Amino acid sequence: MELLDRLQFFSTLDLIAVTLLGLAWVGIGWIIERADATHPSVSVIMAGYRREWMTQFVTREPRIFDANILANLRQSTNFFASTSMIGIGGGLALIGNKEQLLGIAQDLSLENAPAVVWEMKILIVILFLANGFLKFVWSHRLFGYCAVMLASVPNDATDPACIPRAKQAAEINITAARSFNRGLRSVYFALGALAWLLGAIPLLVATALTVLILWRREFASHSRSVLLQQD
Repeated sequence: MELLDRLQFFSTLDLIAVTLLGLAWVGIGWIIERADATHPSVSVIMAGYRREWMTQFVTREPRIFDANILANLRQSTNFFASTSMIGIGGGLALIGNKEQLLGIAQDLSLENAPAVVWEMKILIVILFLANGFLKFVWSHRLFGYCAVMLASVPNDATDPACIPRAKQAAEINITAARSFNRGLRSVYFALGALAWLLGAIPLLVATALTVLILWRREFASHSRSVLLQQD
């Protein structure tokens, strides 16, 4: 069945809801990552702390503490990558079992739609999870690069190569964190996309709630207030 033939099973409201879901995903990411200095997001604030971390690293003895932090960060990316893979596998298994899929659909909604409709709805969730998986894997690799760069920083703090290499490591660390955050946002929107199984209106509501949650945690959370404290 061609894509255009499949779209005929969806209402205009469905298409609007999915479009808004995609726009919200891209838009909130753009707002978070490009927040200005007058009202920075938590992600932007943490980028400054990561640079400060690398500055303190140069004179810290021993440096086992920094290695442990990077190991924990890599473990987190590995956990979420594995979780995303499980979600992707579950979604594909559900698509491959049409009888079970239709049974779940009947339990969730009174809508009498063919299996292709539910397959497309599950596919949207899988796409978000797949994007999250790729971001987590890349973040894991970048944190590995950062670990190698930290190991290349001379032990002598007066060495002229210390500060430049520490700054390079900081930028790689920030890039890894950015990829990790993008992966997390994809997981958030994958959860929100599940609401489409209940219909277009629930999807619109879930999209709005997802954006609200992300915005609050980045711009209006207690943790942000703590990070901004100077004392």
